Amino acid sequence: RNDKEDGSTGGVGTTGHVWDGIEELNNPLPRWWVWIFVATTVWGIIYTIAYPAWPLLGTATSGVLGWSSRSEVAAEIAAVETANAGLQVRLAGADLARLRNDTELHSFAVNQGAALFRANCIQCHGAGAAGVQASGFPNLLDDDWLWGGEVKDIAFTVANGIRNQASPDARWTEMPAFGDILAKDEIEAVVQRVLGLSGQEHDAALATTGTTIYADNCAACHGKAGEGMRELGAPSLVDAIWLYGGDHARLVESVTKSRFGVMPAWSGKFLAGGLDQAEINAVAAYVHGLGGGE
Repeated sequence: RNDKEDGSTGGVGTTGHVWDGIEELNNPLPRWWVWIFVATTVWGIIYTIAYPAWPLLGTATSGVLGWSSRSEVAAEIAAVETANAGLQVRLAGADLARLRNDTELHSFAVNQGAALFRANCIQCHGAGAAGVQASGFPNLLDDDWLWGGEVKDIAFTVANGIRNQASPDARWTEMPAFGDILAKDEIEAVVQRVLGLSGQEHDAALATTGTTIYADNCAACHGKAGEGMRELGAPSLVDAIWLYGGDHARLVESVTKSRFGVMPAWSGKFLAGGLDQAEINAVAAYVHGLGGGE
């Protein structure tokens, strides 16, 4: 209770509230506080009329000024695209093998490619482009490229994809499911042969038996010594890099059921909302520069 020294209330009434005999005076609010409250209320009303404010069932009130954050962002994007239009044209027609000789264009390509990679590619290849081990999503950081790791090869793969129905130029080979061709003991012998080719622990006797089976069924694609064949996208069997895993169980599964990994054709010719040639070249330049490109 804010009363006077003489105990009077100074003419101020009470709110009627009493706690343990203490009354609450009904002191008026400071005038500055009242005017600030009025001003903010008026400002709030003006804002809700002028700008998007009130949510509706499927949208929101647009405001009499017609402003939206989406249109503002769209305008900023359009301004950037206009500023970069010349670089985009140059990149679309660039000789990728000589792109590094043009410092400005190469820097632009790598930066744009990094953004496009994060938006479209990390779901399979990972944020760091290391792929997902033994899952069929290849590591893009090493130098093991089934279809070629030169920048032009990467651009072609990005544009046309692998084993898809969209692009007539998609990279395409298919490994037979040898479970429908070979007996289980023959598959085991071939697997032991492959384990031996890759320097892993194996049954030497079975591997010897598997040599002939391998030569008759596998060498046409993977090579006589298991060195692989890039023209067919057939992987090397003599290194330690395995797209689907190289242990005994995984090899048996691969030989028995085969593998059929698919990558979309990212070209806008085949994919709605896909990439144009400049963007394809940018992704290729970025991936090639990660360290594994040839």
